[in-house]
Order: sequence, then C-alpha cells, then structure tokens
Amino acid sequence: MRRSPALLLGVAGACVVLDQWTKRWASQALAFHEPVRVIDDLVRFTYTRNSGIAFGMFAGQSFPFYIFSIVASLAVVWLWSRHPRLPLPRQWSLALILGGAIGNLIDRVRHGEVVDFILLAWRGHEFPVFNLADVSVTCGVLLFALVWTHEPHEAQPAATTPLDPLATGAGDGGESGAPPPAQATIAAARALVPEGYGQDAGAGGAGRGSGSPLGPVAGQGPDHRPVA
Repeated sequence: MRRSPALLLGVAGACVVLDQWTKRWASQALAFHEPVRVIDDLVRFTYTRNSGIAFGMFAGQSFPFYIFSIVASLAVVWLWSRHPRLPLPRQWSLALILGGAIGNLIDRVRHGEVVDFILLAWRGHEFPVFNLADVSVTCGVLLFALVWTHEPHEAQPAATTPLDPLATGAGDGGESGAPPPAQATIAAARALVPEGYGQDAGAGGAGRGSGSPLGPVAGQGPDHRPVA
C-alpha cells in the first residue's frame, strides 16, 4: 500500500505527546518520593534522570548522545522517502522509532538529560529504568527487524504457453494478424489448384472440363458442334 504521511505524523506525534506528558507527571509526582508499586515489585514508578542513552547505558559520559536521536530521526525520514509504497507494519515501525527518538531528543536539548521513571524487577533482578520514548523506539526496532527483511511477493504476469490459442492464433486469429493453422492449410491447398478447376459452367452450360466456361470443350468445334 502507498505510504501515509498522516500515519507517520500521527503515530510519531502521539508518542511524543504521551512521552512528554508522562515525564512531566513523573517530575511532579515522583521526584523526591519513594517508588510507587504498580504491580507489586514487578512494576514500579521511580523518578530518575539519565545522562546516557536508552535504559541508563553509558550514563555519566560527556558524549553528546542527542546525536543518536538526530541520526535515528534522519534515518527514518530517509527510509520513508525512499519507499513510495510501504506495508502497514513497516509504516508503524518507522513511526514508532521517529516518535521515541524525538521524545528523548526534546529532553536532551532542554535539560541535557532524559527523565526515566519505569522500573521492572524479577526475582531480585532490576531492569534499568526507562521511559515511554524508550518503549516506543524498542517496539519500533523489533517490528522493523521482523517485517523489513521480508520483501513482499509481487504478482508475476502469467506466461503464455505455445498451446494457448490466444498466443498462437489457433482460435479466432488473435491480434497478431497471423491466420489460424487450419485456414493456412486450406489457403495453401487452393494455391496448388488451377483457377476455375471443378467449377460449374454457369449459363454457358460448358459442363466440367479444362476449357473456358464460355468457349468450346474437348471434342467440339468453335460453334459448339461435335467434330466429325
């Protein structure tokens, strides 16, 4: 299907708005407070700031990590412009990546850090704190990996076979102008027979013979009388 700019901008825009709203909420409701249990100890909300990349990796480094968000956004725009026709899952994958990249890019430009607040834990093991922009990018990358490597099968035109009457002209002559085989055989046979052979004499009553229908036949004179 043809790509939809409305889908790209709509999904990416929704991801940015939701990400920024939740980060604002986390900054007001969770900062300087104890973590809030959402699903026992499995899912908790806790406020933190991340100066590294997604999921707290490379935190504390002075590298300008906003470059990764810019590169990701430009890559999405490049892929989008390069493919006029994109299946729906591919469009969703690009829109999710774009929305998440822009969401974290806004934080890095404004504060130099990213607000994280979602904490997952399982049997004493805690996953790095993240935000909805990280979720958006991760889902987009996974969907991208699943669907982008599989090219859609394009319908191939059915090849005509020599037995196809429309291809060989055996039916009604086709569009090529070549006579059907049966008609060609009859035409060739007629070409071998002298003109007028086997035809009736008509009004002259010459009967069947090798002479002209209007002239004498064998055994007759010029006046059509028997020769003595």
